[in-house]
Amino acid sequence: MKSNPIAYTAGNRNPGVWISAVLALTALVGFADATFAITANGLHGWMLWIRGILPMLAALYFVWQLLANGKDRVYRLTLPFWALLLGRVWIGWGYLPWYMALLLTFAALSLAYLMRAALTATLRARWLIALLALAVGAWLIWMEAPKLQSPIASAPSWMEVLPELLLLAAYLPLCLALRRVDDGKYHPTWGDRFDGRRVRSLSPISVVGTYIMPERNQANIFFNDRLEITALEKYVRAKRAQGFDQFGMTEALLAAYVRTVSKYPGLNRFISGERIYQRGDDIQFCMTVKKEMTKESPDTVIKVHLKKGDGMDEVYRKFHAAVDDAKKSMELDSSLDGTIALFGLIPGVLLKFTVWLLKLLDYFGLLPRFILEVSPFHGSIFFTSMGSLGIPAVYHHLYNFGNLPLFLAFGRKDRVNETLDDGTVVTRKYVDYTYNVDERIVDGFYYATSIKYFHKLLLHPERLDEAEMEVNEDIP
Repeated sequence: MKSNPIAYTAGNRNPGVWISAVLALTALVGFADATFAITANGLHGWMLWIRGILPMLAALYFVWQLLANGKDRVYRLTLPFWALLLGRVWIGWGYLPWYMALLLTFAALSLAYLMRAALTATLRARWLIALLALAVGAWLIWMEAPKLQSPIASAPSWMEVLPELLLLAAYLPLCLALRRVDDGKYHPTWGDRFDGRRVRSLSPISVVGTYIMPERNQANIFFNDRLEITALEKYVRAKRAQGFDQFGMTEALLAAYVRTVSKYPGLNRFISGERIYQRGDDIQFCMTVKKEMTKESPDTVIKVHLKKGDGMDEVYRKFHAAVDDAKKSMELDSSLDGTIALFGLIPGVLLKFTVWLLKLLDYFGLLPRFILEVSPFHGSIFFTSMGSLGIPAVYHHLYNFGNLPLFLAFGRKDRVNETLDDGTVVTRKYVDYTYNVDERIVDGFYYATSIKYFHKLLLHPERLDEAEMEVNEDIP
């Protein structure tokens, strides 16, 4: 799919953004007052939703998206506009002749399309003010006509239409606050998530497959590999001698995985809401760590944000910075633990509803960023070390909640006596490691090629220190 190199941004430092937010908050107060008035008049059902609750949600959503995501996702601010149009159309079909209602519907859809095109930079910026002025002017007419037979008032009233006008007026200072970004890079648009860009160039079987197998545990594949670690152990000792005191197999595996994803970026895809997304340069590594290797010691999950192209030194620094942060106090106080503790305070039935709501929001890509950041179920890969526990590698399941597509577990070191062709018996060390992968993100050939590359890197770990690295893009 063709990239989207032009977009708009509205930073919080711009006064126009705050003026727009104040207008929307004022409209929110007006909508709340209208909701109480409707209830007091004994009206319920669709009238309450269309005239009260829906506009309230639209105003609240406008303020939230403007202040939280206006910097990189201005296009989302078209949704409140559409919500108001929906309300006007609904009332029009209830109180206007069919031909007038049809005309109103056509005009509303046309205006909604123009607004969407304007805020997504499909139309040039110079048209934006004209389009918004057209929207406000059209609304002055559309809002009065249906109210002539409104059950709330017998005649049009400026006080009744004032909240809607204020919310529409909020788009005018927003227009002045927009700044064009034309840097040749891709910018988020409809269908993208906070944590990934939607892959729109898939084969039909890949698109349909996510609906045939909607759950991760319906589409996971288990397999294992075995690594001879003579060269890897020498490499670990050499890195420690260079001053990397805590260097071990985990760091080597992680650095090898970063190089593998850099060359084969399809591994950094994930599935959410039956759609396939790409994380881009952000490789989110998750791992469980314990403060001490005792039964009583608590554990937590760390999440490390790595980048395609990160070398061994950068991987080591980021990984141990995250581990050290998790071990700073006797009681783990990471963001994950604090969030989980809050959920633990919710009664069982409400907690079940809360988890269902989180899944629903995640399905539509509306999960707040702070939850995505602390969630161990959202990431690129999860490592688990069975070797530190002295047991073989396990086949770990994937989670249906979240979007984690790959689980790698590695076990203890085993000595194996092998007979060479000349009859000589040698002792070699091996480590078994297992994969559980979501087969829907890439095909089997892609997985096989990338995993063989990962294995070769570990057989020749000196390559992990090479400055040059092949970095490819999954989506142009």
